[in-house]
Amino acid sequence: MPDAAPSPAAHPVFAGQGTTIFETMSRLAQAHGAINLGQGFPDDPGAEDVRRAAADALMDGWNQYPPMMGLPALRQAVAAHAQRFYGLEVDWATQTIVGSGATELLAAALLALLNSGDEVVVFQPCYDAYVPMIRRAGGVPRLVTLRPPDWSFDVAELRAAVTPRTRLILLNTPHNPTAKVFSPEELAEIARLVDGTGIAVLCDEVYEHITFDGRPHVPLMTLPGLRQRTVRVGSAGKTFSLTGWKVGYASGPAGLIGLIAKAHQFLVFTTPPNLQAGVAYGLGKETAFFTSLADEMQRRRDRFVAGLAARGYRVLPCAGTYFCAIDVSPDEDVAFCQRLTAEHGVAAIPLSAFYPEQPWHGGVRFCFAKADAVLDAALARLPPA
Repeated sequence: MPDAAPSPAAHPVFAGQGTTIFETMSRLAQAHGAINLGQGFPDDPGAEDVRRAAADALMDGWNQYPPMMGLPALRQAVAAHAQRFYGLEVDWATQTIVGSGATELLAAALLALLNSGDEVVVFQPCYDAYVPMIRRAGGVPRLVTLRPPDWSFDVAELRAAVTPRTRLILLNTPHNPTAKVFSPEELAEIARLVDGTGIAVLCDEVYEHITFDGRPHVPLMTLPGLRQRTVRVGSAGKTFSLTGWKVGYASGPAGLIGLIAKAHQFLVFTTPPNLQAGVAYGLGKETAFFTSLADEMQRRRDRFVAGLAARGYRVLPCAGTYFCAIDVSPDEDVAFCQRLTAEHGVAAIPLSAFYPEQPWHGGVRFCFAKADAVLDAALARLPPA
């Protein structure tokens, strides 16, 4: 007998959400036995000594609630990391926080900092969690479009997106899904835009150690006048190739970090202490570890991009991250990805899935953070363009 009780009310932001494109394409890949270059995770086990540090902490350390803000050892490591790589002076006790993944900290920041009707400037295409999180926090996204092939933006469009109701700019660099690294000139334009205003900047910098061709990662926080209005978020999952750990960390001015902590305490409260211990160890590793990560990902990029080009695909610029994209226009990207998976056994992600509004339907994203044999097998299956 059917249940006659009324369905519970649902918030329209989530009621209207479908299954994520990552889950959809992964299911399709599984159904067809395809090589999955859609979801963004490496296929190696991650740094062994970092995993060992976490394992030792699990067996020999504290397994009850750790401090809500994060283990002191990890927060100190986050502050030391900012000093070592970017010359940033960070007070670990008041200006850092640990979360259960970068996405959780981004959500906590949006919940803590936005009031109903506050506007958030976001560059699209964008990580698919951003806009739903902004809307659920009561915010209004104002989208600025990055345009292929170089993923540049119109400065006039950016300036027009800022209004008296703008509370935040959400910046992701290195950028997923385009693999763009914002240039010093672009960062300076953003800095000029917020100078003298009450606008804060929330920076998703999870791919900070994966930039290519000698291009440095420049945190917006390092620019003059940005230190007291910027929160930067990092990810152990990306830096140590341990995406399943879901350990993120953020730093910023004490006032903003304190507000984020108030939201964080009611979301997850804390993060497994042994994983925090492993990440604290990892952030203290020699500088060569971090540079070798970029070198290895660049080598994989070059191998895969050369294979794509040899098959006639138009490869878009790839300055960082795990990802590269091709221009399949005038073909339509969703149909292209479905055919590629079902008929040729390679799964990718249509870039249109990353556009909240007025999507470009000509781009396809691949993850190249895979073993050489996997990349070569995928290339062998790709049809010529």
